[in-house]
Amino acid sequence: MLGPLLRLLSACGGVWPTSPAPGAAASSSASSGDDSEGRDGLLWWRDLARCHAGDVSVAVAQANQVLEDQCRLDSAPSIGTVVGVFDGHGGPDAARFACDHLVPNLREASSGPRGVTADAIREAFLATEEGFLALVSSLWEAQPDIATAGTCCLVGVVHNRTLFVANLGDSRAVLGKKAGRAGQIAAEQLSSEHNANQEAVRQELMAQHPDDAQIVALKHGVWRVRGLIQVGV
Repeated sequence: MLGPLLRLLSACGGVWPTSPAPGAAASSSASSGDDSEGRDGLLWWRDLARCHAGDVSVAVAQANQVLEDQCRLDSAPSIGTVVGVFDGHGGPDAARFACDHLVPNLREASSGPRGVTADAIREAFLATEEGFLALVSSLWEAQPDIATAGTCCLVGVVHNRTLFVANLGDSRAVLGKKAGRAGQIAAEQLSSEHNANQEAVRQELMAQHPDDAQIVALKHGVWRVRGLIQVGV
């Protein structure tokens, strides 16, 4: 099942940002060529980049005044192929930080003899979180609003013919595969969402914060995680 996906992704390299370079002219259609990209209003895309076993493309629809979301694609022998999607909340700061630091942290965590493992990915996530917390602390006096920013992190890693999927937050990874003789595409969910609307997640959060009876709060019919500094939210 993972063979075609592995061959396709492992042939692609580089880092793709989710916004064009400053001053880039908007375009109603992308120009020809594998590296072409275009923009139409709040929609930005990069056309198909050809790999030896297929194509990869990226598209982003901006839903906020400032683009809060980021994505990244890296490929190197030491870490395989890494695809990351970072959904920003309350501003772009956390998503940009995670986009810039998660892959370097994964390289560091997987530099040992075992290489890329589930534990190495967890270590990279933890190092990224600790790094952002340190940034918030250093900017607290000058930029306190950064403490209200957050991000969901969805990462897929293909290394040594193994697919790893890591999800932190309310994101979902779906694998499309052919099903049946008709060749129809079936969607298989590879990750579970971490959403406070789920009873199990609320119980987990309350167990992790026994001193905060209001760590989750029901607002407008939706369960939300109450930030410790957002007392009035």
